[in-house]
Amino acid sequence: MIAHLRTWADRLIGLSATIGALGLLVEVAVILTDVIGRALGDPLYGSQDMITMTMVILVFGGMAMCDRDGGHIAVDIFEPHYPLWLNRYIDIFAATLGAVIFVFIAWAILESAKLSVMLNLSTNLLRLPKAWIQWGLSGLAIVTALGMLLRAVELALSGRDIRTEKAPSV
Repeated sequence: MIAHLRTWADRLIGLSATIGALGLLVEVAVILTDVIGRALGDPLYGSQDMITMTMVILVFGGMAMCDRDGGHIAVDIFEPHYPLWLNRYIDIFAATLGAVIFVFIAWAILESAKLSVMLNLSTNLLRLPKAWIQWGLSGLAIVTALGMLLRAVELALSGRDIRTEKAPSV
């Protein structure tokens, strides 16, 4: 059952990373167009709005993959001195705490989206509704939380740490 869940989680994490990668492509295209436009005396109108929104997509889109691959900052000064069972419990606790934190981030973003809808908030120049991007970010934060929670369950039940394995191609 865990293998089946891992397959679906990896697909969801892959989708999240793909969305982040698309955000990166849009980011590069907008910046490149804006820089060339500035050099020619005609900058891209609304580039700051687009850059701000896609930067957030880029970061949150890649967060689940970062956790999947063990890319988060870790201070392991004491790890070699602890017994394996203690390191495993610390990893389970850290993954669970990370999942809880990302659930709260998703909740805070959803609350912010409610305000954005109520106040009809939009970006400065392009007047794009802020709630749309906030709903997307909340979803990406939930994907990260689910990935972290599944990692904690895998560690607790099987002792398998996906961060030490090669990531599957999704």
